[in-house]
Amino acid sequence: MASPRTVRLSCLRPTNTVCVVGTQLLLDVYGCVPPGAVSFEVKRTAGVQATYRHRMVQTEASRNRWPLDSGVEVLVSMDYSSDSLNDNKISVSYYGSEKKDTPLAKARLYFTGVVVSLDVDTSRDGKVNLNRSEQASWTWGSKGQGAILLVNCDREEKCICSGGQDTFNTADLADMSVMYVTTKGPRAAFETHDVVLHITPAEADKVYVYHAIVRKVQEEEAQTSKRVSQDTATESMIRLKHALGDEKLVYKVPLTSPQKNMFFVEGITFPDAGFSGLVSIGVTLMDSSVENIPEVPIFTRNVIFRMTPWIMTPNTLKPVEVFVCSTADNNTFLGELTELVKRAKCKLTICPKVENRGDRWMQDEMEFGYIEDPRKNFPVVLDSPRNRELDVFPFKCLLGPDFGYWTREPEDESEVNSLDSFGNLEVSPPVTVNGKEYPLGRIIFGGTLPTFYGRRMTKVVRDFLYAQQVQSPVELYSDWLIVGHVDEFMTFVPAPSEKGFCLLLASPMACCTLFEEKLKDGHGDALMFKDLDTHQMTIKEILEDKYLIEQNTYVQGCIDWNRGILKKELGLEEKDIIDIPVLFYIPPKDYRAVAFFPDMVNMIVLGKLLGIPKPFGPIINGKCCLEEKVCSLLEPLGLNCTFIDDFSSYHENLGEVHCGTNVRREPFAFKWWNMVA
Repeated sequence: MASPRTVRLSCLRPTNTVCVVGTQLLLDVYGCVPPGAVSFEVKRTAGVQATYRHRMVQTEASRNRWPLDSGVEVLVSMDYSSDSLNDNKISVSYYGSEKKDTPLAKARLYFTGVVVSLDVDTSRDGKVNLNRSEQASWTWGSKGQGAILLVNCDREEKCICSGGQDTFNTADLADMSVMYVTTKGPRAAFETHDVVLHITPAEADKVYVYHAIVRKVQEEEAQTSKRVSQDTATESMIRLKHALGDEKLVYKVPLTSPQKNMFFVEGITFPDAGFSGLVSIGVTLMDSSVENIPEVPIFTRNVIFRMTPWIMTPNTLKPVEVFVCSTADNNTFLGELTELVKRAKCKLTICPKVENRGDRWMQDEMEFGYIEDPRKNFPVVLDSPRNRELDVFPFKCLLGPDFGYWTREPEDESEVNSLDSFGNLEVSPPVTVNGKEYPLGRIIFGGTLPTFYGRRMTKVVRDFLYAQQVQSPVELYSDWLIVGHVDEFMTFVPAPSEKGFCLLLASPMACCTLFEEKLKDGHGDALMFKDLDTHQMTIKEILEDKYLIEQNTYVQGCIDWNRGILKKELGLEEKDIIDIPVLFYIPPKDYRAVAFFPDMVNMIVLGKLLGIPKPFGPIINGKCCLEEKVCSLLEPLGLNCTFIDDFSSYHENLGEVHCGTNVRREPFAFKWWNMVA
């Protein structure tokens, strides 16, 4: 409870005050003590409660008179609102040292009890909790409290009406949180007092607050037409007056009579650098009884909202929709991917040539996530700052009703590099690390080594990811790659294990070991890239290429560095990791690596169906030995491996299946606000 407001007394004339139900007032019984007084007595009408605080111990009245030198404090309150102005009273009588019943003087205080309440959904059950005293805090966990705001980043139809009011349909309002300002008490009390909503200047660009005026559609249509359909008659429009936000820091609530005023609160921005995601909205009762004198605050209460974070979805969640581009050279790829998506029973969205403008890298352009409050959730696409030919696709083709859009871009476009494409942005399944739970997984992105100057994801994107809080990011080392994306050497697949998933890591060592086994078995002449219009090499030639082997020894060291980070930050053991055979090479006059053959880690995961880049490895006994090896590693997990030909359309352009596709998935069942911070 807030500190009690002090009320001054006078023995010369009665004092009037308004007392907000549920609050305490501190009576200044010492400010008007008459000469010779040594004790005082408090009497009250039935509507007023009095307690006495002595040495910080609060108690009900247990005696009639109190010594003035005892230091006792008198606290008064009202349990219900008044029926009329000044209908309750307290009198303080002062007595001298002689034992007489006649007081030396009396101070009278007339009370008017009123209700002023600011209420939101603090219990996170989708319902506004009326008259809860403690709403000015926000705590995490299943037993926590505090209201939540969706960031209204989707696009609904809205028309601007005259008089500075916006007309919103029900779809708009579903994205906002309801807030009530409730007043109750004699009307005369509110004629001399104002109820004011307010926010701080620092938070004015984070939310909009609208005062709702409900009018049925048929009332307006009846003025112009006698024909009102039954469907229209059941609809309603809510006109919202912009109360707070932008330059509006204060809003005087119009009180023609005691009432419950409905407000809608709209989140404008996600948590980010310099913004924790918490927003405070206050209501204050102002005494405006004296004309031409500034108002005096006599009561205030705040509520705290937290903006919903943007949440990424890992490979272990159910796929809903697959996105891919149609280009001049990927018909074979599209056909094979389409069959896989049909088997996965997902929706397939193909971005046509006219919209992708030759940009095939659907994964690099955007990342899917979602936002959620206790009432609803909807997907939100995060648009990368790469700004190539696909740049307009997320905004133009995805943004709409209950489908949000967000982007973070640096002011200086020259800061953007390949690591800002979202093939370099992944998220793990839920993990527990040293007893700390991450029920929504952890975001993973690549950068440079801590002791080296190199490429990193741009700061504005990194700051945004860290600010979401619920998927504590992990930064890996990916700058050793030409493209520099984490999806080139790692991915997650579902598995029937205690953790529910396995981490797949690209492994040159595993590939060399496999080839050495085949060489030992007499298959050294088996060709890599047989029947492809590219340079072909036998297993023996690969193993005898000293420079290629040295390059892959270096690459294995880079991947092993990341292996250690992932084991530590995700709480993994070796049994949770599967090494997938992949070779890399470093082109002449370069010092960064790229996949030597289609990188099988760079796959699309659709439930238990995997779309894996076809490696075109050596054919032994009628089977590709690389495909056979990968199947032997993944099929025991209940996974089905489909190898997709992406060689000419993606691999030769320095990407693979995952780079060229994107997947929207169902949200977590776990509610983010139940996390333990």
